[in-house]
Amino acid sequence: MALNLSQKQEVVAELAEVAAKAHSLVAAEYAGTTVSQMTAMRKKARESGVFLKVVKNTLAARAVAGTEFEVVQDKLVGPLLYAFSTEEPGAAGRLIKEFAKGNDKLQAKVVAVGGQVYPASHVEVLASLPTREQALAMLARVLAEPASMFARAVKAVADKQGGGETAPAEAAAEA
Repeated sequence: MALNLSQKQEVVAELAEVAAKAHSLVAAEYAGTTVSQMTAMRKKARESGVFLKVVKNTLAARAVAGTEFEVVQDKLVGPLLYAFSTEEPGAAGRLIKEFAKGNDKLQAKVVAVGGQVYPASHVEVLASLPTREQALAMLARVLAEPASMFARAVKAVADKQGGGETAPAEAAAEA
């Protein structure tokens, strides 16, 4: 079904709004993907904070103009599915990687993050980025490590200096 001018403008405006706020973009060829596979992918995309859209490349090129994804305009060739990560940078990469395992026809073509274009092989790198919760847990672990190392050192010194004195007190407590 062909879109009229006002419908095209709405699509471009919607995509431009998403692109302005997105962290990363993965464009993938989807030709040969079944309707049920696309439906499952769209459902998973909604759950993981990924904006998934199939649009004409000319409309997508207009939508990303003026955003950090403007660098992909010359690489938009063929029927493409656009996945924008809206909540965390690796979400689109994980989505495309997960569904490409079960579908040989779904192939990443372009990856864009931070105003840089990467080849399709970088979907693996993007998918391996930690989620927000994982990153916060790693940060907390790094911040807590010096304090725990200091506590272990203090305990080791205390055990070394007063090691003989605590043993009789523990033996008396056991009796």
